Amino acid sequence: MHRLYLCPTSTTSSETMPAGIITALKIQEHDSQRVNVFIDGTFALGVSLKILAEEQLYVGKVLDAADWERLESLEQAYRAFITGLRYLEARPRSLAEVRARLTRKQFSSEAITAALTRLTECGLLDDVAFTRLWIENRQTFRPRGIQALRSELHHKGISREIIETLLDDTELIGDQQMQALTLARSVLHKYAADADYPRFQRRLGGYLQRRGFDVETIQPILKLLWHEVQAG
Repeated sequence: MHRLYLCPTSTTSSETMPAGIITALKIQEHDSQRVNVFIDGTFALGVSLKILAEEQLYVGKVLDAADWERLESLEQAYRAFITGLRYLEARPRSLAEVRARLTRKQFSSEAITAALTRLTECGLLDDVAFTRLWIENRQTFRPRGIQALRSELHHKGISREIIETLLDDTELIGDQQMQALTLARSVLHKYAADADYPRFQRRLGGYLQRRGFDVETIQPILKLLWHEVQAG
């Protein structure tokens, strides 16, 4: 069984790689971990040292069409895996985000599936953990109402089941009333000069609604802050 975390390279279609004998293996000039494979004196493809060892490639070995197909498949899967790995370096991503990234890079569906499977097995892709972390970060640094969280997670490609399960976790979500009040106080100076309550309600209430808080949460906060503003 061939492992799919092997090595990157440019890939040549198996249709242009006829059966033949490996006549040379040369370390690539700009990447010492990769080797160019020559068949009957002509460059065929580049592979990693890992593939070289696992596939037991050596000068004099004969490669047939099935060998080429296997090497190309391993190469594509590894390149997709590395691309996904690099995409995850900046921050955690959902499985759907990584799939979309690999699709944009025009990897085959087989290579994408293999890469996603490998990343999941490594613990680098986990939509439940991603969703929990997303909510925790949001509620700590940029509080959002449940409606906004639901919309954001939907756009990240998280399944409805995972979204609703975690949004039902009141400990994870936190106190929506307090979060909305804290957020409203942080921007109150922008609305304190409004001349009448309807305008104040419309503007500050709209701000809170755009951040996903519902009307039932917002209304008491608006009344409280309006009285504070008027009391001066």
